[in-house]
Amino acid sequence: MEIVWQTPANPPERHDYIFRNGIRYVRPYYFEFICHVKNRWAGKTIVDMFAEEFKGRPRDYYVSAVKCGRIQVDGQKVHVSYIVQPSQKISHFLHRHEPPVMARDVAVLHEEADVLTVCKPASVPVHPCGQYRKNTVVGILQAEHGLAPLFLHRLDRLVSGLLILARSASKADLFRQQIESGMVQKQYIAKVIGIFPEDEQVVHANVNYNAREGRSTVEVGEVCKNSNTLLKGKAACTKFTRICTDGTHSVVLCKPITGRTHQIRVHLQYAGHPIANDMLYLSEFVSDRSTEGMSADRAAANFGPSRKSNSHRDCIDESAGKSSEDFSFDPMCTNCPDLAPKG
Repeated sequence: MEIVWQTPANPPERHDYIFRNGIRYVRPYYFEFICHVKNRWAGKTIVDMFAEEFKGRPRDYYVSAVKCGRIQVDGQKVHVSYIVQPSQKISHFLHRHEPPVMARDVAVLHEEADVLTVCKPASVPVHPCGQYRKNTVVGILQAEHGLAPLFLHRLDRLVSGLLILARSASKADLFRQQIESGMVQKQYIAKVIGIFPEDEQVVHANVNYNAREGRSTVEVGEVCKNSNTLLKGKAACTKFTRICTDGTHSVVLCKPITGRTHQIRVHLQYAGHPIANDMLYLSEFVSDRSTEGMSADRAAANFGPSRKSNSHRDCIDESAGKSSEDFSFDPMCTNCPDLAPKG
């Protein structure tokens, strides 16, 4: 059978999806991940580059992939000792299984010539990232509604809510200016642990995001000032108002004044009331994603105190130039043992 390789230029289509027991799956497909050698990668061997930068697979896998041509440089097979140079095109050919998401529709609430408003369900990332390409808001809207291109802001994968998307670059630029000037405000609702204070709480704490580990920490100005050390991260402020409480949990209105990565999640943790099901900031013990080769949230769920068993067999995939994510392995797929070694 001739293998048809897909690239980011191939749009998602309606028949790419399978729905089963409330879960949206993507049919496995062959994919060419493409990236270009960064300056800091230059001078390393092709195997060292992958083994050090993309830890989702063991070094032995990358040795094998280079030898058999699943990893190529500028469209050519190379030796495992090949030294990469800046801007070279790196291709990684894989038989790919995307992670499943909940089968809730991405509902189109309002459509205009240059603006689209949708309701994003939880568990679905907004745009292609990591192991997600078709199982994204952008992919689903293109496959099921023919809506493309879209210029958008982002909500975290685990968050649900409204997305207002621009359908032209000029409209997107106008939205950007409005957001940067403070004309647009966002509000979130979160269920947190404990009885949240009745009065409005304002948290001022720098947010320091560690991209490699996929999580943030906070640092308070007074502490750092007294210790004569510089503040890390970026200045951040969030206002919280309790909506209700049942004595065990509270529902809280969250108003971020700034927009830092994981700001609400880490500020609630700092306030002593982490989000109830947020294992990344609820757990005392969180494994490093860089050493475990998985997403930060998955590392927290797997190694936190309230780990739950997963009926799916998980394996790890790693894309060139992308971060790794867990994804479901389909034992009925006969291509997996050869083209996607078990993680």
